[in-house]
Amino acid sequence: MSAALYGPDGFYTSEGRAGRRGDFITSPEVGPLFGAVVAGFLDAEWRRLGEPDPFTVVDAGAGPGGLVRAIQLASPGCSEAMRLIAVDVSASQRERHPDGVESLEWLPDGPFDGVIIANELLDNLPFRLVVFDDGWREAFVGEGIDGRFVEELGERLDPCPSFLPPSATLGSRAPIQDSAAAWVDAARLRLRSGSVIVIDYVSPTTAGLAIRPWREWLRTYRQHERGDHYLAVPGSQDITAEVALDQLPEPDTVRTQAQWLQLHGIGDLVEEGKRYWAEHAGRPDIPALRMRSRVSEAEALLDPSGLGAFTVCEWRA
Repeated sequence: MSAALYGPDGFYTSEGRAGRRGDFITSPEVGPLFGAVVAGFLDAEWRRLGEPDPFTVVDAGAGPGGLVRAIQLASPGCSEAMRLIAVDVSASQRERHPDGVESLEWLPDGPFDGVIIANELLDNLPFRLVVFDDGWREAFVGEGIDGRFVEELGERLDPCPSFLPPSATLGSRAPIQDSAAAWVDAARLRLRSGSVIVIDYVSPTTAGLAIRPWREWLRTYRQHERGDHYLAVPGSQDITAEVALDQLPEPDTVRTQAQWLQLHGIGDLVEEGKRYWAEHAGRPDIPALRMRSRVSEAEALLDPSGLGAFTVCEWRA
């Protein structure tokens, strides 16, 4: 998975794979409203921490930089103190990051005061796959006689991680998401004070994933549609897995994205947009059109069957 997504010819290291013209649209790419809400949260967090200077804000897995652009556009009160960093492993994506932003391949060293945000990052981190066959066995990747990749089951796990159910239906599958848990730990260790915010599609338990058809939680995407088996066409499709919450350090708060956005003022921003549009509809300019779009953007971001159902986990330091 690491090679297929992040290797020299991987999905995310190839030019133009992610984003509006790629294979999916993330919340920042719906429009600037998401970033405006995040900017409001950053202001509140900056004040909670005593207005530190510098106030470091990291967008991890930033892609082409849509979220940091929207934060810049929103001009939060903490802007003068803010050190804004966009992190992405892809050199081609880093080249697209806006001016005024530090562009890094990895998380910056700590400790620092601030916020680390990871939007749809953990689901793309490499994970181990286990299959139930007289016990849980890890599925390794081998090469078949025709040169194609195949699964090869290893010995029974001993000891078996406590988050895996002791028994399951033959052929049941589950992820072991060591990389996701390690990323959260690493992010938290970098903070002297502040918050780590993870936004992703999440399952409360690993056992809950194990009882579901595995293609529901282990997904591939290619050209706006569901892709092939995860071992097929490596580097040409996205590979994602729902994040098992019980494998991560326990968050301080867990909310849906809709709840989190409402808590941090999306409703007020939409009402502001409606008022501004009503005042400028006769002679609309770019700011007026942007304000009008807040209504449709909010509908997408709050959709309970879509982005609004994503989970927001917060760890505070």
